[in-house]
Amino acid sequence: MPQTKKEIMSFLGFASYYSQHRRDFAIHARSLYRICDKQTVFELTQERIQAYEKIRYSLNNTPLLLMPDWKLPFKLYIDACCEGQGAALNQVQIFSDKPYEGPICFISRQIKPTEARYGASQMECLCLVGALEKLHYYLDVSVFELITDFHEIRSLLNMKTPNRHMLRWQIAIQEYRGNMTIAHKAGNIHKNSDSLSRWALPNTPENPAYVPTGTETQIPIEGINITDVGTEFFEEVRDSYKLDNNCHILTSLLDKDCKDESLANSLDDISKITYDKGRFHLSDGILYHRSKHTCVMVLCSRMLIKTIPLECHDNIYSGQLSEDRTMERMKKCSLWPSWRKDVIEYCHSCDRCQKANKATCKRFGLMIHIQEPSTPWEVVHMNWVTALPPGAEKGYNAFLVIVDRYRKTPIFLPCHKDDTAMDTALLMRNRVISHTGFFKNIISGRDLKFTCALSTNLHKLLGTKLSFLTAYHPQTDGLAERMIQTLEGMIRRFCAYGLEFKHPYCFTHDWCTLIPELELAYKTSIHSSTGKTPEMLEKGWNPKLSVDTLKRDLVDIHPTASNFNLFLQKVRHHTNKSINDAFEYAKQKWDKSHNTPEFKVGDLILVSTFNVNNIKGPKKLKDSFAGLFIIKELHGTNTVQVEISGELENKHPTFLAGLVKHYTSSYKELFPLRNETPLEVPSDDQSEEKKVLKVLKERRPRGKNEREYLVRYRNPHH
Repeated sequence: MPQTKKEIMSFLGFASYYSQHRRDFAIHARSLYRICDKQTVFELTQERIQAYEKIRYSLNNTPLLLMPDWKLPFKLYIDACCEGQGAALNQVQIFSDKPYEGPICFISRQIKPTEARYGASQMECLCLVGALEKLHYYLDVSVFELITDFHEIRSLLNMKTPNRHMLRWQIAIQEYRGNMTIAHKAGNIHKNSDSLSRWALPNTPENPAYVPTGTETQIPIEGINITDVGTEFFEEVRDSYKLDNNCHILTSLLDKDCKDESLANSLDDISKITYDKGRFHLSDGILYHRSKHTCVMVLCSRMLIKTIPLECHDNIYSGQLSEDRTMERMKKCSLWPSWRKDVIEYCHSCDRCQKANKATCKRFGLMIHIQEPSTPWEVVHMNWVTALPPGAEKGYNAFLVIVDRYRKTPIFLPCHKDDTAMDTALLMRNRVISHTGFFKNIISGRDLKFTCALSTNLHKLLGTKLSFLTAYHPQTDGLAERMIQTLEGMIRRFCAYGLEFKHPYCFTHDWCTLIPELELAYKTSIHSSTGKTPEMLEKGWNPKLSVDTLKRDLVDIHPTASNFNLFLQKVRHHTNKSINDAFEYAKQKWDKSHNTPEFKVGDLILVSTFNVNNIKGPKKLKDSFAGLFIIKELHGTNTVQVEISGELENKHPTFLAGLVKHYTSSYKELFPLRNETPLEVPSDDQSEEKKVLKVLKERRPRGKNEREYLVRYRNPHH
């Protein structure tokens, strides 16, 4: 109970930090605030004592205190003063679709007499080390943010010339280096841990943050516990032999030490061959199988067999290694009929192995030929190039790439990165449609400019099909991707960087001025798949360039008008043949490293986490696969749609077959001790109302007095 006005003010400062999370705080604290007035005599009445007890109780119980969620990051507030140390462990959790930061626990203690000689830097570092030690069971392998009002504590991890205290503390916190970030917070708003340090609890054994006052902590010497298999186990083994025909016959033959041919002939074929070779041995009623270098126990009861794979595979000293290594370990321990089959089945159905192991086999998904167009500008590839410096008078910082799949003719259109779907539609209307007409099919990525309602409805009215790429598979749009690489390389060669001019024939920082010349250069160069230039396939002749002046004295040969149509037909036939040959060559190389997918609706699968970056925790310890999921629908042979949930709930539910693999379920009858992995089923909330989870970005469109927000919904697939 506070005994002075200063202690009352310190307590109220700490309690007011969490006042927004506590109902009726102002009513209960009103009488305590009155006692802090300079004109009021300090007197603890019954009303004030009851108010103090109510506030103190609310700070140590629900709903203020939260249960920790180890999937979310923590926040550790620390503070130290000349009287004591304090720390508060908080966490931000979602309640009613709103972020709520609440405390997990508080710790504080008074400093020891030997610590009173420390300076400010040593005192703060001691507080940090003490908080990490006491809260290790919360923060071990967890991501957390350390918040302090002391700037110099940031240098503790990288201090080059520490003293003996700092060096010891620096080594003590190295295990948290990868998971801990340090942030500064001003002292006047750092009240939650500041009050804990200024009004610290006594350093007594009753305090959870107690530190012994001795200079060294004595470590008690304890004996090593050695366990052995009890006699009950061997009794169960002997009793199980009576229930198995082969084992009962073998024990009878070996116990009598006589060869009864009629009894031996009643064994099954495998046991009979092994018995004739003299491999079985009976000792103290236990049947053993002898090989060249080992002698192992023979088991026949499933109740006894189920513990052997658990120890030889799942145990930490076994390491959950491959089936071959598990089999080598198993055959030195025990033997039973069909033990090899059981070991293989046990390893294949191991949930942790399926999720943690890297995929070393061929990926699913053979190459599929996209239907080639029969006329120019029927099928096009579209993509955007962004992150460019502002160019031209309008400050373009991106350009749109449109490639004709039939003739490989490109169109490069400078634009802005933040252009809307309407801006993109107007750009194509003014610059593209007048030359090409409307497209039959557009192959592009899942950009918002195409997936929005305006774009999908507009292309539906125009009779244009939108073919979107599968997630993490840009090879579908390989024509545009390769075109972009070539164009970026040409721009990089000619455009100046800073004060350095890279090319003797071009002195410009504006990449937009290079687009017309570079587009013509690409159109007049021979494409590897067709063997012709895009201009030759489109017009039947190549435009005149500056290099053609060297050929002005040569005889110019042109086809006659009567043969020109035949010439174009042969060119198109040659183009189609070259495209098919190029595809067959690429398909042959691709299919060597891929298998035919064999998925069907309802299969249980795991999804690769190679491209998933929103899973919490260190990347080195991230599982290679996540799940368990169920296939909802098949899109062709190489794409599956799953019922997404859990860690991947914000991802698009359609995945390439090469990013998923079959999940082998464990048989409960064979392995009853193994824990089953529950199927992650999404919630049945089909409400049309979309709830905003997070605001990702905001912008102000040009020429409009309003703001637009890019948000992430809690239920993005409804």
